[in-house]
Amino acid sequence: MMFWKKKSLGYKLACELPLNTPIRDLSFTVMDTEATGFSVGAGDRLIEIGAVHVDGLSVTDHIFQTYVNPQRAIPQKITELTGIQKEDVADAPAAVEAIEAFCDYVEQCGSNGWVGHYLAFDLLVLKKELQREKYSFNEPPAFDTLDLIGFISPSWDMRDLEHYARSFGTNIYERHSAVGDALTTAHLFVELLRLLESQGKTTLNDLMLVTKKDGSFLSL
Repeated sequence: MMFWKKKSLGYKLACELPLNTPIRDLSFTVMDTEATGFSVGAGDRLIEIGAVHVDGLSVTDHIFQTYVNPQRAIPQKITELTGIQKEDVADAPAAVEAIEAFCDYVEQCGSNGWVGHYLAFDLLVLKKELQREKYSFNEPPAFDTLDLIGFISPSWDMRDLEHYARSFGTNIYERHSAVGDALTTAHLFVELLRLLESQGKTTLNDLMLVTKKDGSFLSL
């Protein structure tokens, strides 16, 4: 019997922060993924990663995008939804290489945490791809716009990203494109942070409490 030691895929976030750090002094990587379907635990694969850097309550023009070769066919319904065709991914990097490039981008940005809309799905996509190649993955400090919306408007249920962007009056970019959805999420996220500030929630500690994060954020 052979035992394989997991390899570690690393990334560095900005240094440990005091709990009283103002939210407007934090920076974030807002990210999104596209996959061949929604059953990533049953064989669906990553086909695109997109991200944008948010700094000081501003969406920057520092954008990351890569297609990913899923090593399987892309279903027609996914091509119709995302616009991603086999030609786009034919010469694209494999998943681990693409995720490594994304982690390099995170480091270059000096991010304090990751952000997404229903971020648990995107993290699962990355984790499953890394597990296939025997990589371990420590989840970053992460914040979901759904948690912020749930605090600001607790009567609202889980809805599509575009629904919330329209409701909060923020920009909507190309849907079901990883970069487009990351940009849409980033503008929504900034607006939600401003609304938090208007309610007196102005620090890292407030953000952690609102999104039900514990002190693990301090392990940056």
